[in-house]
Amino acid sequence: MITDYLWPEIEACDLDGIWFQQDGAACHTARETLALLREQFSEQLISQFGPISWPARSCDITPLDYFLWGCVKSKVYITKPTTMDELEANIKHVFGQIPDEMLDRPLKIGTSERIMLGAVTANI
Repeated sequence: MITDYLWPEIEACDLDGIWFQQDGAACHTARETLALLREQFSEQLISQFGPISWPARSCDITPLDYFLWGCVKSKVYITKPTTMDELEANIKHVFGQIPDEMLDRPLKIGTSERIMLGAVTANI
């Protein structure tokens, strides 16, 4: 998955020099996974067993966790989707309605306390 999806996206978006962050899930900390990530990100890797350790009990270290998903989730479930297709459509619709200014603000607040990280997604 990393070599098939993540690397091509990083290269296509010219994201050289980005930081990569992940939590301590077992699949994220497997030796082979960490070796691939260390090769690509070197010291710019935040992960359990990585050069910079994932802080204990820090599930909300990024703006996506502490800001964006809470905002999106409340709007996605307004119509109470009953199928996966409805849920996916709601998520895409809500993300499509978020103004750029709304996304810029949390990324600029407190940057001295957080490390800016790149996120790569092919689809929602």
